[in-house]
Amino acid sequence: MGLEILISPPFIFFIVVIVSIIIFLIGGATAAKGVKTSGKLAPYACGEDFPPERFRIDVRRLFIYGLYFLIFDAFALIFALSFASPGMFPIIFAVVALVAILVMIPVKWYG
Repeated sequence: MGLEILISPPFIFFIVVIVSIIIFLIGGATAAKGVKTSGKLAPYACGEDFPPERFRIDVRRLFIYGLYFLIFDAFALIFALSFASPGMFPIIFAVVALVAILVMIPVKWYG
């Protein structure tokens, strides 16, 4: 009974987490500490002070790229799995993916 508890996955996971925390704490306590200067905390690490600029993210463009990635990722998965059982399903999915891409092409990048 005692040996079964010691080799059970939850107990081993708990031991691994505890050992990882101990190693992390020992490493943090013994690591060399760096000296922070004002120039090195600037946006550019070269030491020169540049005026900060607002970082602008175009969410609409990011969303379009995300949709393209999702379409191509799903297509690649279906295409890779279609080698096991070729038939009409991969062809139908390829046509649907192509239609989805063709529908997204005229989308305006900037509104």
